[in-house]
Amino acid sequence: MKKRTLSVLSMILSIFASANGQEALFGNQPILSPEIHGDKSVTFRFLAPNADSVQVTGDFLPTVKAESPFGIVDAPGKAHLVKDGKGVWSYTTGPLNPELYNYSFVVNGLSSIDPNNPFLIRDVASVTNIFIIGGEQADLYKVNDLPHGTVARRWYDSPGLGMDRRLTVYTPPGYEANPKTKYPVLYLLHGAGGDEEAWIELGRTAQILDNLIASGKAKPMIVVMPNANVTQDAAPGAGRDGYYKPQFMAPETMNGRYEANFIDILKFVEGNYRVIADKKHRAIAGLSMGGFHAMHISRYYPNVFDYVGLFSAALMPREDATGKVYADIDGSLKRQKENGYQLYWIAIGKTDFLYKANQEFRTKLDQLAFKYDYKETEGGHIWRNWRIYLAEFAPKIFR
Repeated sequence: MKKRTLSVLSMILSIFASANGQEALFGNQPILSPEIHGDKSVTFRFLAPNADSVQVTGDFLPTVKAESPFGIVDAPGKAHLVKDGKGVWSYTTGPLNPELYNYSFVVNGLSSIDPNNPFLIRDVASVTNIFIIGGEQADLYKVNDLPHGTVARRWYDSPGLGMDRRLTVYTPPGYEANPKTKYPVLYLLHGAGGDEEAWIELGRTAQILDNLIASGKAKPMIVVMPNANVTQDAAPGAGRDGYYKPQFMAPETMNGRYEANFIDILKFVEGNYRVIADKKHRAIAGLSMGGFHAMHISRYYPNVFDYVGLFSAALMPREDATGKVYADIDGSLKRQKENGYQLYWIAIGKTDFLYKANQEFRTKLDQLAFKYDYKETEGGHIWRNWRIYLAEFAPKIFR
């Protein structure tokens, strides 16, 4: 009798566990969206029988002018979906170029993710779906059948900022298997509103490096992606402050504290990873605000980095940039030039709102006879460009 009771109880628990395991399936819609066709056109679908209007917006659509914290910028346009007799709305694009795309829906004026696509990215406080059209440059963003590196979230002590802080570290394929090999390091910095998750998620850093290293186009390297928001210990939801809405510009991110205490990050990396700890084997690069940081860090520590990359860098003057880090910019650039460096690489899109600021900075460098390489692309202040810049910068360093 006792055995029978235990058997029945076991069966009940098994059914209960199975039911709970299926909880995530409740309400799931049996709809394919997005559907990528053989000609690289894409169909989006959304079930909303009672909706009056459904639109899709994404970076595969022509841009429109829109307000932003920086004034008028290019923003993704919108396309209307058409409803069928079953309440399913749909829209099919023309053939799309190879790229990693993001999109979302607007249902009766309310923004919505695609409930049939579980693949999401967060940029500041906006969450959108993604899909990839393969081929050409976009193949660098895919997980291909080749050796893969390792991505870790690590915590380091920052005495200068008075807290333990989190960063993301990519180690190349073979790092664990070759305990005597030492590697160069790229410090890769995010933009305003980003954090230590931005480059690895939005920038596809691991996929790009895996593919470049496997093809022999880039040297095996460690990539360190820190959090530049000095009042945060980690990305929203991953640190001591728990879950809260991310903001575009965290306090004190561009007043010199981050640059002045960047040495804490170097000490942690060089104390915990097998790195070649000299100037020839260190690079620093960043996008937007991260480009601002990379420029100031590299000149403030002129004997530390041989390679510098400024991707759509926010190089305009700032009223709050008053600390010692920002003093005597021309003089420190001259010292950086005199100390020598292997590569100073500047890239920006033709319609980027920071285009003028970058041209003014180039004029300053020209006046100082400070040599640099320059790349200009189509488009504006967008991840599509920054992924390209990383893919082109990485093969140029540590050669």
